Amino acid sequence: QVQLVESGGGVVQPGGSLRLSCVASGFTISTYAMRWYRQGPGKERELVARIGSTGDRTYYAESVDGRFTISRDDVKNAVYLQMNSLKPEDTAVYYCREPTRDYWGQGTQVIVSS
Repeated sequence: QVQLVESGGGVVQPGGSLRLSCVASGFTISTYAMRWYRQGPGKERELVARIGSTGDRTYYAESVDGRFTISRDDVKNAVYLQMNSLKPEDTAVYYCREPTRDYWGQGTQVIVSS
């Protein structure tokens, strides 16, 4: 069964850090670009970051640029999102996606609050 499973979310204070993981099973991610999205309460889903199939190209939304880092490990069949200097507006459910076949994970909740 094809699955993308996110983990690593939680509650963190402003200025804190979290590292999200997305582990794929049922398919190999090595030839595919991967993306992280988020959807905050009452907000539209937005693209946060993407990484090319070889890891040589990355993109970040302006709202997270300089604070978040996307990476991949094809041996582990996983993609990661390192989130630093977190702000309350980063509160959202974070999803990973393989866009070519439109595979989505179930999401992991991130709450940034004092």
